Amino acid sequence: MVLAKAPAKNVSNATKGTCSPAHCRRIACRFRDCLKKSLDPGTGSKVHTFPMTEKPKAFRSGELARAVGISADALRHYEKLGVLPRAPRTASGYRLYPPDSLERVKTVRHAMRLGFTLHELAEILRIRDRGGAPCRRVLLMLQEKLGALEERIAELQQTQNYMESMVSDWRSRIAQGQSGEKAFLLRSLNGQTPATAIREPLRREKRK
Repeated sequence: MVLAKAPAKNVSNATKGTCSPAHCRRIACRFRDCLKKSLDPGTGSKVHTFPMTEKPKAFRSGELARAVGISADALRHYEKLGVLPRAPRTASGYRLYPPDSLERVKTVRHAMRLGFTLHELAEILRIRDRGGAPCRRVLLMLQEKLGALEERIAELQQTQNYMESMVSDWRSRIAQGQSGEKAFLLRSLNGQTPATAIREPLRREKRK
């Protein structure tokens, strides 16, 4: 018995290695749409470009001064003392401070509020710029400044107590005297009672 061959299935032109114009256009459109979605996900541009890391720019003296809230003259003074490294100049003569100068000046300003002087900071920063580690030196200096601050606070407390005592004494003098009468308040600061403060009331009593 001879079996009849099954009719061959239709094979697409793509399988045969050929492509009809309409089929090729559909493939090209799909590829183009896919590529556009991957490169332009809603940005509105044909190709989405990713931002590249920009190199930090140097500061002119005016820009750096405004950024930290000081004058350009102060920056030049910092540079003269060595707090800031010597800034190179442009062809037109402008100083150009490196990008890390902003953070450096901010650190200097904070340290000055704790009592560090510019000369002390210049010494510390020179050590650090040479690759050293002045951390122990900085700690010792801050401890000394804290001790000096505590002494100053004690002195101010004594001054406050003295002033409160003087205010109480002067109020009493004003209350006991007559209106417009001299109380010699400032003279009492030397701890002595002026003779005129005693004689004037006596003269008034004799007149009576």
